[in-house]
Amino acid sequence: MSKFSLYPPTLEGSDIEAKRKEIRAYFHNTFNIFEKIFDVLKSDEVFYKKSEITRHPMIFYFGHTATFFVNKLINMKIIKERINPQFESIFAVGVDEMEWDDLESGHYKWPKVDDVRAYRVKVRELVDELITTLPLTLPIAQDSAMWIILMGIEHERIHIETSLVLHRQMPIEFVKEVEEFNICPHSSTPPKNEMITIEGGSVVLGKEKSHNLYGWDNEYGKYLQQVDDFKASKYLVSNGEFMEFVEAEGYENDEFWDEEGRKFLKISGAKYPSFWIEDESGFKYRTLAKIIDMPFDWPVDVNALEAEAFCRYKSKKDGVIYSLPSETEYRLIYNYAKLEDIPDFHESRANLNFYHYFSSCPVNEFSFNGIYDVVGNVWQWSRTPIFGFDGFEVHPAYDDFSTPTFDNRHALILGSSWASSGNLIMKHSRYAFRKHFYQNAGFRYVISKSEVKIQNDVYESDELVSQYCEFQYGDEYFGVKNFAKETANIASKFAKNRTKALDLGCATGRATFELAQSFDEVEGIDFSARFIGVGVKLKNEGYVAFGSKTEGDLALKKKVTIEELGYENIKEKVTFWQGDACNLKPNFNSYDLVMATNLIDRLYNPRLFLGSVHERLNSDGILILTSPYSWQESSTKKEFWLGGYRDENANEIKTIDTLKEILSREFELIHLQDLEFVIKETHRKFQHSVAEVSVWRKKS
Repeated sequence: MSKFSLYPPTLEGSDIEAKRKEIRAYFHNTFNIFEKIFDVLKSDEVFYKKSEITRHPMIFYFGHTATFFVNKLINMKIIKERINPQFESIFAVGVDEMEWDDLESGHYKWPKVDDVRAYRVKVRELVDELITTLPLTLPIAQDSAMWIILMGIEHERIHIETSLVLHRQMPIEFVKEVEEFNICPHSSTPPKNEMITIEGGSVVLGKEKSHNLYGWDNEYGKYLQQVDDFKASKYLVSNGEFMEFVEAEGYENDEFWDEEGRKFLKISGAKYPSFWIEDESGFKYRTLAKIIDMPFDWPVDVNALEAEAFCRYKSKKDGVIYSLPSETEYRLIYNYAKLEDIPDFHESRANLNFYHYFSSCPVNEFSFNGIYDVVGNVWQWSRTPIFGFDGFEVHPAYDDFSTPTFDNRHALILGSSWASSGNLIMKHSRYAFRKHFYQNAGFRYVISKSEVKIQNDVYESDELVSQYCEFQYGDEYFGVKNFAKETANIASKFAKNRTKALDLGCATGRATFELAQSFDEVEGIDFSARFIGVGVKLKNEGYVAFGSKTEGDLALKKKVTIEELGYENIKEKVTFWQGDACNLKPNFNSYDLVMATNLIDRLYNPRLFLGSVHERLNSDGILILTSPYSWQESSTKKEFWLGGYRDENANEIKTIDTLKEILSREFELIHLQDLEFVIKETHRKFQHSVAEVSVWRKKS
């Protein structure tokens, strides 16, 4: 076993204390590796630099993985108190070039690196204590508090690899070599690639909830496909093999690039792979922190668009259609290679888990039954856009890990790389990136006739999001008017100034658009990217498609366009962001209106929101709260309820009275009313509720 990087623990066992010890060792090993890789940055000043324009400065990632632990533990009500609310807000949301990613530098006042280091020490102490003291039964199930600890650890393992990519993209003058991070010392003439026949068959992807290793939500469920015989390249494409494409001016020939690829070329100006460096003698190669002579027999590092362009070039040259492998074809390659999953697979057999190198190595170094680098060395781009298997379910602690990527724009990467560890090197792991992203990724090519699954509109299969789409964009029932429109009408009636509004807990965004009918600028914020993705899609693509459940597994497909809603001329007034109402970033401020519909009884600590909301409003600003006051411990621990219980003196505590108590110092209550709403569950089952609407004006 590698002394540097441990294998992840299994979920089963018979000795609980031994399992705690195993998890604890894995946690500290992960935390140590993550901090160690930041030694590559030459100085603390480099933490504030971006290695890639579409990413945050490195200080964000240094803080992000630690705050992830705290935010998930708070969200799942495992802990009650934050360590540093400011850090846990500004370091909360990463970047995948989604509409709701906030890269505006003016929105962040980054803390000192030493302060983040000190914060990480506190998080380490907290998690260490929880591993030791949390209730634990074996096997560890997804509803276990220890699952959230494992989630935080595996999340940090992902960022070990992605941060190494960013460090490698940092200008060479800002990084330094680290003694322990040895790169492969040898290179030679690249081997000539050849094709190996892989027998087709019935492929079943997915795993059961009872599997003995941690998994992300997209790994569970089942997908079955019959795959024909195909041929796969024996080796990954080497720098030497790819050089032919570069020398043939493949980057300048539009016929090898699709529309997305040509857009990438126009924006990037790329003429050769990102980690190649051209000089007067030809090309050199960028490793993590050093420029070396071109290792022609190492795998080329490219994005999916470059890999696809190479396949089109080779297809024209050879008169044979080459493509990237599909996910199911890769599984047949995996089976052909006679591979075992971890922990049975010994890491010495491949270039992964930092066992051999902190770099790629020759493509003919690690053979698996005659085909090379099936796992390890570099990831392999596929032609399969990631999708959810039958039976896919989000995990409530991280409901937007996968669903935002089910958009047919995120291509799966297969195998693993030299920098992969933890869940990343498991058989069933599934990771996907936008095609222009760079990872430690290359490719092999196949000759194939098999079709690739194209995902239907994700919201048609996401039952909860579809239910909210029906609630906000669907039909009206029993004479009850659309709730989002009615709340926006109330807001417009009471708002004195109409420059900027916040729709907090916006869900799928209908009220956000409605507010834009009368406000100059409206921001919609929701905790879940699954929900705001609907509003983003409506704004950018002009429609939303969803399934309105009728009976059992049956649903009526619906589609609503932005023209039908009348929003085509106001959509640019609207933006959507992901955020925690109890711990919003400081840049969300200066509003004339804050509207929080049916939100307060779903917050883990509503007083945190109510006690500071006045700071985000302008003078004479309006706060509108709506809620049916349906308090439940699954959302809010009882000690944080604002009403719906008796106090120690047996007095009934009502929510509106508590709201008055909390808000009266900064606000004047100017209006109360009831407002009905109906949520359709099926064709014959509806939730008919009555929310209380309270309107508050900020005192001058």
